[in-house]
Amino acid sequence: MLLMENKTMSSEDLEDLRYAKSLLENPSLAARIANVVGMPIEIIIERMPEGAREIIRTATTKSLETALEFATSTMNDRRQDAANWAHKIIVAATGAAGGAFGLPALTIELPVSTIIMLRSIVDIARSEGERIKSPEAKLACLEVFALGGRARSDDAAGSSYFAVRGVLAKALAEAAEYIVERGVAQETAPPLIRFIAQIAARFGVPVSEKAMAQSLPIVGAAGGALINTLFIDHFQNIGRGHFIVRRLERTYDPELVRREYLKLSPR
Repeated sequence: MLLMENKTMSSEDLEDLRYAKSLLENPSLAARIANVVGMPIEIIIERMPEGAREIIRTATTKSLETALEFATSTMNDRRQDAANWAHKIIVAATGAAGGAFGLPALTIELPVSTIIMLRSIVDIARSEGERIKSPEAKLACLEVFALGGRARSDDAAGSSYFAVRGVLAKALAEAAEYIVERGVAQETAPPLIRFIAQIAARFGVPVSEKAMAQSLPIVGAAGGALINTLFIDHFQNIGRGHFIVRRLERTYDPELVRREYLKLSPR
């Protein structure tokens, strides 16, 4: 697609970009979970029991590998509006199981929730004009799981939207090239392993927040459902912001979009 030659964005597109930035740069999952459970998420994480980190790591990796298989085999280009609430209802039901059975249920619940969230992200991507059959667009949907998390090693500058995209750019390009050349995504392929590992490093942060909150005795099934609803809502917002930016990058010079994004204050 040819980019517009003008060096300024329309006022409507600037407002879209401002809205996207407000979604992307103000992720508040930890604060929203804290409101549900009545204590700061940092305290919950500090009380993480022995073995919990390994359970979370295993569940996170498994969920992303399952999502990769789904992304590369079943997505299509059928344009439609995103059905956000339908996906929220289904994810809430899986969260009820997590709240009822605690941390051990994560390895079963998280892959299911991740697939449902990915399906919702795909709907959002298509509603913003993505040609979802392309490997690059499919992987951009998976990229949302990294954009919605913050690695604990990130500083403020390193955790911004474009900074995270920059970190992931090479791995995403190599994974997309592999899929184009082979026509299939093999989980053991080094380019795909690297891509999933980089996503997992960031996705594991909100997964830890969600899992530990759901494991609290006071939460139960109803609280688990609410936490999962917050979880999918968070990634739906990140997905919407991400694919608004990508839509504008298909219309304007991507560098212009980046410069305008950095100048804007969120709406």
